[in-house]
Amino acid sequence: MLTVEKIGGTSMSALGEVIDNIVLFERSAERLYNRVLVVSAFSGVTNILLEDKKTGAPGVYHQLAKYQDFHGPLKELVLKLKAINQRYTGLGLDLDVADRFIENHVARAQVYLENLSNILASGYVSQEGILLAAREILASIGETHSAFNLTHILQNKGIRAKLIDLSGFDDPRPLTIDQRIKEAFSTVNLEDCLCIATGYAKGTEGIMREFDRGYSEVTFSKIAEILKPKEAIIHKEYHLSTADPALVGIENCKPVGFTNYDIADQLADVGMEAIHPKASKPLEINGIHLRIKNTFEPSHPGTLITREYISEQKRVEVITGMDKLVMIDAYDPLMVGNVGSDLQIMKLFHKHGVSYTFKATSANSISIVIWESDFNDALIGDLEAVVEKVTVEQVAMVCLLGTNMDQPGLLAKSADALASHDINIKSVGMALRKVNIQFLIAREDFKTAIIALNKAVG
Repeated sequence: MLTVEKIGGTSMSALGEVIDNIVLFERSAERLYNRVLVVSAFSGVTNILLEDKKTGAPGVYHQLAKYQDFHGPLKELVLKLKAINQRYTGLGLDLDVADRFIENHVARAQVYLENLSNILASGYVSQEGILLAAREILASIGETHSAFNLTHILQNKGIRAKLIDLSGFDDPRPLTIDQRIKEAFSTVNLEDCLCIATGYAKGTEGIMREFDRGYSEVTFSKIAEILKPKEAIIHKEYHLSTADPALVGIENCKPVGFTNYDIADQLADVGMEAIHPKASKPLEINGIHLRIKNTFEPSHPGTLITREYISEQKRVEVITGMDKLVMIDAYDPLMVGNVGSDLQIMKLFHKHGVSYTFKATSANSISIVIWESDFNDALIGDLEAVVEKVTVEQVAMVCLLGTNMDQPGLLAKSADALASHDINIKSVGMALRKVNIQFLIAREDFKTAIIALNKAVG
């Protein structure tokens, strides 16, 4: 059975475990093949190339974007990638071959970046397109490096591994991402090889334009959409669990066995991505099952996500949330009975490119919750121009998720669990489908709330 599998950056850095637990685990010689492994860059590499995903610390990209010399950072990059190569010599990586490959690859990238820098400095073109091209070039280096190393190691072990380099580094043809993927696999006998594909894929539409750092999941999804496996698999460094083990303790939660794509979307909406929602849609539409597995527990079946699954028992499947949110309350006494007040406000959010995760209304006010990282003073200024009063408050959200949790008393039981810990509920939301019950609370109560709900209804 053909599978398309994605391996995350943290897992890739534990390359020995990837080989033992993913490539070789419980597989006879004939079952090694008919698989496509889509690999991310080794952990931390894309941060060096672009910027740190968590802290925002600048990488090579920002040197170019600020018209600063990027040659020194590129040389440092090569040294760091060579240091990564050194870690895997014990697995069978030929260090000279791997070092020479990355030296040549970065040298070619440097030529492209120098050309872009010269065009940028000329002032004849807009920055946006040039800088986006630079991000694409830099991002591709990480996945090409990790894919080459894994392929080379497997080949040295006698496995028929084939590198599927979708970065298009030496291919100037204006192919879309789908065209590039279809062409790359058109001559491959999948039943006779193990394909190692780069998580970055070059295309005329620019994979980073819409997805930026989520591009490897998009590549994975597009490959699955084209090859039509019965099952797609994402290998992470953790299980998709009923609650965050770091908050509630590993003994107080367990892996989620089954759920559906609707719940996967709910998770993504609160920042706990099983998969990026725009990467999951092609899988869902094509009826491809998605399995989330823990790289370090290969015998565990993980979580199977399907389109049709509904729990036979009424229960909460996941308790989650986030504490980096801002609630914006727009109040105006003229709202009551006025058609279009909500539309007027939402147009301002659209103008500033801000999406929301929660919205509640009363006769004269609309409360909207957004990610703190999306908050900006210009949005508030525009809101204050159209309503009487705007109030901003930092908040946290805790959620109950489940495919079948429409049970009497669940809301009351949850509210009581929070009240018993002196946690005040600022707002609560639940749509008709009842797959997500959301509680807005003070930030300082976030951890206590997750633990309390997990104990009461988890």
